[in-house]
Amino acid sequence: MAIPETMRQVRFEGAGGPEVIRLENAPVPRPGKGQVLIEVAAAGVNRPDCLQRAGGYPPPPGATDIPGLEVSGRIVALGDGVERLQVGEEVCALVASGGYAEYCVADEPLCLPIPGPLSLLEAGGIPETYFTVYDNVFTRGRLKAGETLLVHGGSSGIGSTAIQLAKQAGATVYATAGSQEKCDFCRSLGADAAINYRNQDFVEEVRNLTDKRGVDVVLDMVGAPYIARNFSILALEGRLVQIAFLQSSKAEIDFTPVMIRRLTITGSTLRPRSVELKAAIAEALRRNVWPLLEKGAVRPVLHATFPLEEARAAHELMESSAHQGKIMLEIRR
Repeated sequence: MAIPETMRQVRFEGAGGPEVIRLENAPVPRPGKGQVLIEVAAAGVNRPDCLQRAGGYPPPPGATDIPGLEVSGRIVALGDGVERLQVGEEVCALVASGGYAEYCVADEPLCLPIPGPLSLLEAGGIPETYFTVYDNVFTRGRLKAGETLLVHGGSSGIGSTAIQLAKQAGATVYATAGSQEKCDFCRSLGADAAINYRNQDFVEEVRNLTDKRGVDVVLDMVGAPYIARNFSILALEGRLVQIAFLQSSKAEIDFTPVMIRRLTITGSTLRPRSVELKAAIAEALRRNVWPLLEKGAVRPVLHATFPLEEARAAHELMESSAHQGKIMLEIRR
């Protein structure tokens, strides 16, 4: 297939706010061993992209500093050793970086087929959130049918995914969000209750909802001001899963509840992991989540789509927290 010598890509001109985002021309990358080159149709915009732009989340050693953790598109070239995929196939892929571009290199094991009901644009919003939610809620959080999950930030891309997957798994799901509109959005996705944290105390509300028993799993991305409060609403053998710190990561905490109620505190980051570890998540998604996507039981919810050249506006929207669901960049040729 004809591949141009150069492409458009987004680069951060130093660390800072959305004003450091620039569009530039650069050589098209070449796939290495076990990799494919994807002609990008869409790329998801995620909180870690904003953190990288601010100077707090650098790409792993050897990866490009071009932002973007998930893409969808068509394979146009294969590196040595690629056996499962072929030129011309449409895929979505988890990448360590490089998604904000017209072409992106991806590791073969982290490429997944486009679920039948979804467009390429929608599929571009799957990998980062679905890998993150599946690994943290089900593998680390060990959520199972009949248990109860509290999702903080329920209207975000992560939150909207967690609500849907947990409901499909047979869990009761509560969510917090920052407005009545966002709470309604969470309930529309299947949340059994949604708590407006701006005018309700989520600790009191959860205690009322659970007859003071508490929830089995909390998925949190806020951090310091929520940690002790999360402890207080975990049931016996409850699990707190920390996936981000939108506020501080440092807090003075009384760990007595951890001992008394036998709580588990866990969490993870996805980007720095090896291809092999990420591939294990990809296979679990293929087995357990792709059938749900294929039949339309769950789906990425897109809030807004921007052309690549408007990446700055996409980041401004992300940092405003006004969105409900995913923010996407679409490559228009």
